[in-house]
Amino acid sequence: MLRSSNVVKFAPSGLGTPRMTRRRLPPLVSLRTFEVVARHLSIIKAADELCVTPAAVSHQIRTLEAHLGQALFRRSGRNIVLTEAGEACLPGIRDAFQQLSDAIAQIDTLAEGGVLTVSVAPSFAIKWLVPRLDRFQQKYPAIDVRVAASNQLSNFTSDNVDVAIRYGGGRYPDLYVERLLPEAVFPVCSPELYARHKFKTPADLHDVVLLHDDSPDDDQSCPTWQMWFSAAKVKDADWNRGPRFTQSSLVLEAAIHGKGVALAKATLAAADIEAGRLVRLFNDETPIDFAYYIVGPQRKMAQPKVAAFVEWLRSEVAAHNATQDNE
Repeated sequence: MLRSSNVVKFAPSGLGTPRMTRRRLPPLVSLRTFEVVARHLSIIKAADELCVTPAAVSHQIRTLEAHLGQALFRRSGRNIVLTEAGEACLPGIRDAFQQLSDAIAQIDTLAEGGVLTVSVAPSFAIKWLVPRLDRFQQKYPAIDVRVAASNQLSNFTSDNVDVAIRYGGGRYPDLYVERLLPEAVFPVCSPELYARHKFKTPADLHDVVLLHDDSPDDDQSCPTWQMWFSAAKVKDADWNRGPRFTQSSLVLEAAIHGKGVALAKATLAAADIEAGRLVRLFNDETPIDFAYYIVGPQRKMAQPKVAAFVEWLRSEVAAHNATQDNE
């Protein structure tokens, strides 16, 4: 015979399968107080964050402990630490509040209407994205694009970023990832510098000023000038001479202004080469491991404004590739 304290109860005859009883949840304010105290392991610091008195914090913790029938903290000298019960329930409570924050952030995003925030590396923004944005605005006039130029990985909740374009190896855990563009490297210079030197072979770069890209990409496959000269079998070249830049776009600007020869990333240099601001030297190029990726939370990829932007990116790449194939 089942006792009334058992967790399984049977439905009245004819009403279907048995159902599990649910324990009544503690007050939300007590759970929030517990999460803050557990994060600081301090009643006083928790009170400061919650803008209440330490006594009020202690009262909420006692209320929660009474509801659960378990002590959640214990004294250890002058400090407090989590009990085994406190450690057991903390991850779930912390995740629940994060999900609540994410849900509110989604409401805020909808309230912004047609604003689409795109996080993108500065050089890619300057050399590839911004020159094309007018075509997106013509196609989707109701969507206002906000370009957040940064090399840092995005926090898609706190930074209000909808989607990112990242240059890297494509490993972005727990996010939607789509390879957008590959990358390769080759030497370029201004038309004026080319006219003076008429570079025909890699050995002709032996004595010219070299422009160095010191972007913090950490791509071991991307050649430095030392690696490039070695691969080209040019001996005794002074590969270390010349100015250095921490952004690929700055390297290209220096080359455009005739300051030397740069090892350019093909995607970033394409528009300047097509416009005649840069000249590509030689026919060889070095493919590299890193590429440009569309990155974002799965939940945001289905939003109409994000889906429209991603589809437009794909169409821009397809149009560029078709042009290259016809040349």
